[in-house]
Amino acid sequence: MMVTLQLPDSLVSVSWLRQHLEHPDLIIFDASWHMPATGRDGLREWQQEHILGARFFDFDGRICDPNSDLPHMLPQAELFTRELQLLGLKQDSVVVVYDSMGMFSSPRAWWMLRAMGCDNVALLDGGLVAWDEAEYPIESLSEEPVYAAGDFIAKVNRKLIADADEVLAALDNASVCVLDVRPEPRFLGTADEPRPGLRRGHMPGALNLPFADMFKHGLLKPRDELREVIAPLIAGSERTIYSCGSGVTACIVAFAAEYIGYENFAIYDASWCEWGLPGELPVVEG
Repeated sequence: MMVTLQLPDSLVSVSWLRQHLEHPDLIIFDASWHMPATGRDGLREWQQEHILGARFFDFDGRICDPNSDLPHMLPQAELFTRELQLLGLKQDSVVVVYDSMGMFSSPRAWWMLRAMGCDNVALLDGGLVAWDEAEYPIESLSEEPVYAAGDFIAKVNRKLIADADEVLAALDNASVCVLDVRPEPRFLGTADEPRPGLRRGHMPGALNLPFADMFKHGLLKPRDELREVIAPLIAGSERTIYSCGSGVTACIVAFAAEYIGYENFAIYDASWCEWGLPGELPVVEG
């Protein structure tokens, strides 16, 4: 009789994943994505090398809002349901998400799954980098397989999603912290945004915590070290809204904060791709 699979934590090690790789309830998603300027293609790299059995979670091309001009916006529940069923996700699946950078884009998929009602999901610490270093099994495929259809039905958790109006209101609400996780030069407005046409600077009243501060030696910092950098900024708030360039790296810090116990949060999905556009939304520099 097969033992029921249970996640030990919201962050799992490569050794734990290797131990449970053959479990029928396990679904592994490779959510690799790269900034356009890198010229890297997550799907092509997945075809060349991925964790044995991992399925490609394409939040930039397929599992996204096809009607938005903004990059990889969260889709409607119907599209999310359809795409995840095609990937074989079931209501009782145990999900582990990783990416090829260690931990860069995988938290985006973690948040999307959570925002659509899939709570039994964890991230792989160190991602494909750590998996490769441990010399655990990988595979390559020339094309995506057809998976047995899953029965997952998305149920939107609105508490985890913020829009521009909610962020604007939060900037005047002392009980809500707006945390911008872009690198400090972009937050201060001393560096250009990687996407053309966006204003420099940040939202008035927002705080800055660069997402890179979450890591040490390519792995997520231990809980006590995460508390040292996160708690001084958000401990006094009832809720935190995370923002970044396009809604990807915000999810890294949101995951890290929840990992140490700060559960009341939302992701500003459009982030600076929307806020930084020329218009009425307030922007300050310095």
